[in-house]
Amino acid sequence: MGILSGNPQKEPLHYGEVYGLFTYLATTNGMVAGYQTYINHAGDDDLKEFLRDSIQAMKQEAKQVEELLKVNGIGLPPAPPERPNASLEDIPVGAKFNDPEIAASASKDIAAGLVTCSTAIGQSIREDLAMMYGQFHTTKAQFGARILRMNKEKGWLIPPPLHVKTPEDKAV
Repeated sequence: MGILSGNPQKEPLHYGEVYGLFTYLATTNGMVAGYQTYINHAGDDDLKEFLRDSIQAMKQEAKQVEELLKVNGIGLPPAPPERPNASLEDIPVGAKFNDPEIAASASKDIAAGLVTCSTAIGQSIREDLAMMYGQFHTTKAQFGARILRMNKEKGWLIPPPLHVKTPEDKAV
């Protein structure tokens, strides 16, 4: 039996997997702090709920990745501190993120996360890592559908120019 056969958890991580896990955890921890700040700026209750749910999902993902790094003897990236709660009224108007900006940023983060998870799946030689990133990908896709629906319902979605006129078929 080779080194890469048997129980995937006993297989060594390759450097790409280590880098991917480390940067995923660092990014996720930073996004948790950012979304906590967004909650302070958000006025829409649905958006606040979305952000809270996103934070909860990110914390669960971070816990899984953190455990994998620890088990494999890899140091953890520094994590920013939890953000305090603030009153929306205490934030000056010119310094405040508005709800459509927060929703657009969350949409962008989800799109980037989907690409990150897909890349990690393709680079993984350990099945357990590929499956974990697949679960993260599925969760992000669900959050993506949820924020897209919210963006449409709230009128926050700014579509690119729509292609509504198509050329008529010409006989060849």
